[in-house]
Amino acid sequence: MPSQFLQGIFAPVTEEVTVFNLPVTGRIPTALTGRFLRNGPNPLGVEDPETYHWFMGEGMVHGIRLRDGKAEWYRNRWVRNQSVAEALGEQWPAGPVHETFDMAPNTHVIGHAGRTLALVEAGTLPYELSYELDTVGPCDFGGTLKGGYTAHTKKDPRTGELHAIAYFFGWEFLRYTVIDPAGAVVTTVDIPVSDGPMVHDLALTQRYVVIYDLPITFSVELLKNNNAIPYGWNEEHQARVGLLPRGGEAGDVMWFDVEPCWVFHTLNAYDDGDKVVVDLAKFPSFMRDGRLEDNPNPVLDRWTIDPASGKVLQETRDERAQEFPRVDERVVSLPHRYGYTVRTDTTFFDEKAGTSLIKHDYATGRSEERWHAREAGIAEAVFVPETPDAAEDDGYLMAYAYNAERGATDLMILSARDFSGEPVALVHLPVRVPAGFHGSWVPDE
Repeated sequence: MPSQFLQGIFAPVTEEVTVFNLPVTGRIPTALTGRFLRNGPNPLGVEDPETYHWFMGEGMVHGIRLRDGKAEWYRNRWVRNQSVAEALGEQWPAGPVHETFDMAPNTHVIGHAGRTLALVEAGTLPYELSYELDTVGPCDFGGTLKGGYTAHTKKDPRTGELHAIAYFFGWEFLRYTVIDPAGAVVTTVDIPVSDGPMVHDLALTQRYVVIYDLPITFSVELLKNNNAIPYGWNEEHQARVGLLPRGGEAGDVMWFDVEPCWVFHTLNAYDDGDKVVVDLAKFPSFMRDGRLEDNPNPVLDRWTIDPASGKVLQETRDERAQEFPRVDERVVSLPHRYGYTVRTDTTFFDEKAGTSLIKHDYATGRSEERWHAREAGIAEAVFVPETPDAAEDDGYLMAYAYNAERGATDLMILSARDFSGEPVALVHLPVRVPAGFHGSWVPDE
């Protein structure tokens, strides 16, 4: 039987589409001028449908351009690495390649220093895309990036610097980098670790870089068994979290043991006096056999790291199954009040993925939940402020939602302050956007 990640809302689409002047229900705010972009796996071909792993599908970026209250265009484009270009009968754009492999990034898409960048982890280089989402080629930031990169970055809203932590199974370290606002790597720190841990995300405060060293590690056994992802749960690997002072060296990292768990995504982090507060989505365990199915539910946690005591207080703030946490990116590394997550009925990786959005108010401890049809496959919500200096919750949430009646996807634009109310606008796409990973609002410069 084919993998569930080739069926239903996960099923790949087979064509690249360009459509202009999309129909809209409601009113697109005129403050929204730019592109809503989202990346995700969309395999061109699968050798063994039964063992297909969602994380390995070739990346496809979906984009909608908004201006003057209109949805001017929708485009979906495969990221052209060497194998994708060959499969499509095209010439590869060429460029730098990582030391062992070249993957079509399928996890995230961001804007930085005038570039549109498709990202993936495990050491593969980013790929630069044009404004219209055509592939420019692999990007090493003008030769300043040594080795590969990561799926998740954190931009400091005060400095404009882009912070990241990369891993690769051939390294005996994690690589922390800082890219300046002009798009050049200005800091590289190699942090020694054992067992080759997978590190999907990081957290950032104004004083520290927060490093996750958790018990999913490289597995020779899984590699010998031809698992698509040779990483799995390692009972022998001590779970810990590290604090690297910003501007510090590898020897300055302070490590703190934590209970065994797995973290894909950080909501946000900030300094609280001498302590560090990290809000995140936590799995009690994950990928025990290298697979995504049949894992415990993710919950919303708060970790308070206390360098003075050498301890981490791990508290579950919301036991509902939820993932894909996001905040207003203007408060990344700073204290936040609001956060937004996607709720699921069971584990995130199933055919019902994405049944509601949750808005968390950390000041009051309350939350609002916005339900959607079980088949809607509601995706990660991205916050966009009404104006650059608007209050933290004064703006819009943008997310894809599958419309079963139309058999196609809508871009849903919500008022963050009227979270449970009717959408401000629904942009009706003519096609389905498969369930995928992460995206960004990239305003026009």
